Amino acid sequence: MHILYFHQYFITPSKNGGTRSYEFAKALINKGHKVTMVCVPVSNEDLGLSGNSFVKRGIIDGIDVLQLNLSYSNYQSLFKRALVFIAYAIFSIYVVLTSKYDLVFATSTPLTAGIPGIFAKIFRHKKFVFEVRDLWPELPKAMKVVTNPVILTALSILEKLTYSCADACIALSPGMKDGIAKKCNKSKKITMIPNGCDLDLFKPNFRVNLKLEGINNSDFVGIFTGAHGKANGLHALLDVAAELLKRNRPDIKIVFIGDGKLKPSLVERATKEKLSNCLFFKPIPKKDLASIVSSADVGLMVVDNIPAFYYGTSPNKFFDYISAGLPVINNYPGWLKDLITEYKCGIAVPPENPIAFADALCYLADHPDTIKEFKLNARKLAKEEFDRNILSDKFVEFLEKSSSYE
Repeated sequence: MHILYFHQYFITPSKNGGTRSYEFAKALINKGHKVTMVCVPVSNEDLGLSGNSFVKRGIIDGIDVLQLNLSYSNYQSLFKRALVFIAYAIFSIYVVLTSKYDLVFATSTPLTAGIPGIFAKIFRHKKFVFEVRDLWPELPKAMKVVTNPVILTALSILEKLTYSCADACIALSPGMKDGIAKKCNKSKKITMIPNGCDLDLFKPNFRVNLKLEGINNSDFVGIFTGAHGKANGLHALLDVAAELLKRNRPDIKIVFIGDGKLKPSLVERATKEKLSNCLFFKPIPKKDLASIVSSADVGLMVVDNIPAFYYGTSPNKFFDYISAGLPVINNYPGWLKDLITEYKCGIAVPPENPIAFADALCYLADHPDTIKEFKLNARKLAKEEFDRNILSDKFVEFLEKSSSYE
């Protein structure tokens, strides 16, 4: 089977970012399928493809990668990013109308990633599977990123049309699955395949291997990895850092690894308030990030306090943390909090409560036996529920069945 795989933000392990699409494409290839990945460059990351100023192409680990040469970055305005979304959708429509293939698989965000699947279904009568990584337009509406009623209405129409045209859907969290089901007929095939744990890459490690400037072996290190955007609510961690310094706990360090539109303001605030316990580092390729995460003491899960996030997200960082055997401190309700509580692999604190968050950090820093227990439980959760290899097999099987749905 030849799959046209549409993921605007395709990333390989040698770059920084989530590698779900890379891993799933590799799983399809290992099962004998052919995959053409259609994407754009992300934050000027060079995938080493050849071509012209408009489009580049090449084979990456068996994946046929077709890249539209559009500049995309989280630092861009919403308007500029929207133009990239539209240009990508138009190029993708051309691909589905002119290529030979058996099935279209498209993954959001943005929601416009599903447009080529709609055209493939209507004009080429091809099978179409849509993966939902974020519920649009619910999340941007809740975050007040998109407020124009005309645009929100257009996005709602596109959402319903995408779900209607899709032969099957994949959700990354329970909330996403429920959100899809509410807008589809009961016969729609919907499954949940969350982000997974790379158990061979992220493994429990030792502090001596945490080679970051400003960190001593005697420090207790909480680590946050990923995007530094509005949705991530990272000013909450700066509030925690200020509380820790009030308590005279400079030994507890908060490490930020990543980039995003709000990073400059975070760094500026930390400098202005002399939050010496906050350390910022640029994005690190996943293959190198693994040893750093594995050598920290606790993983930090924070988001902006918006109810739509509670059951409607599946953050890569959480699965990296537990794969590495890190306890997790989480500051929002939802399915991840439920997992942390059930498996006793961390501490859940209330949203917007820096005192409770600081209490949790101090408690873990002062109770190594609890840390040891939580580490074992975190790795157990990763192995039992989120092994990437098992989830990849589930993904391949679902696409194979979807190709034969009537």
